[in-house]
Amino acid sequence: MKKISKKGNLIILLGPTGVGKTELSLKIAEKSGSPILSCDSRQLYKNLTVGTAAPTKKQLERVKHYFVGTLELTDYYSASKYEEDALLLLASLFNTHRNIVMTGGSMMYIDAISKGIDELPTIDEQLRKDLLDLYNEKGLEPIRMQLKLLDPEFYHVVDLKNHKRVIHALEICLMTGKPYSSLRTNTKKERPFNILKIGLKREREELYERINLRVDQMMRDGLLDETRSVYPFRSLNSLNTVGYKELFNYFDGIWDLDFAIEKIKQNTRIYSRKQMTWFKKDEEIHWFHPDQEKEIMDLVWS
Repeated sequence: MKKISKKGNLIILLGPTGVGKTELSLKIAEKSGSPILSCDSRQLYKNLTVGTAAPTKKQLERVKHYFVGTLELTDYYSASKYEEDALLLLASLFNTHRNIVMTGGSMMYIDAISKGIDELPTIDEQLRKDLLDLYNEKGLEPIRMQLKLLDPEFYHVVDLKNHKRVIHALEICLMTGKPYSSLRTNTKKERPFNILKIGLKREREELYERINLRVDQMMRDGLLDETRSVYPFRSLNSLNTVGYKELFNYFDGIWDLDFAIEKIKQNTRIYSRKQMTWFKKDEEIHWFHPDQEKEIMDLVWS
């Protein structure tokens, strides 16, 4: 990498879901003799291998991975906890590795490492209770509308079906009188290593076709059985995830299977757009088509 300092280099390979990060991350890691740190907020959990497109057994044998299948479904985790755990691990790994690869598409996890999570105020218990009462009485829609009014930027990138994230963002807006998004990106923390961000992108139609085909492959690989096995835990935040939510509706008799599969494809495509909206704001990312493997390798080792 084109760096003068003796600090270690963190190579972050990012991009929307289905773009093709996994195989390229393995090639970069193998060439540099590096392990891979996953920055996927759902691959952290055990028993979600198919629905999260977690690395396969053969891929895990090729390169040592961290933050894959390490948590129980009932474990609480957050971007701030990831920041703490990943930085501690990187401090150790850089003692023996010059370059380390990180890959994934969880926007807040990537920002947690490259920019840092801002310290946010403690939420007033009465405010939290009031918002939870509103949610339980009238659902998420009135909370979404307040968030859209107070922080339209975050509204357009947050998973609007994730009630915990939506409520938390509104809590911060009401507590501080400022948009949650402005507090999250306020101060960039210094890191004791260099960071190179490589983004993968495809034309929208090409990406959408890959997403549709990948969902079909997940169904052939056993996503239905995997979802059935975790159905008793469906209320947990770890399962508030595209792929599982739609199949839960199938098991509940709300949708038929074909409709549920189409909704998985649709919601995955929507999520990929949100990822790109987020990533495009980061001017540090070097963008490539996944087929530009030589150009990517040249950048990493120039």
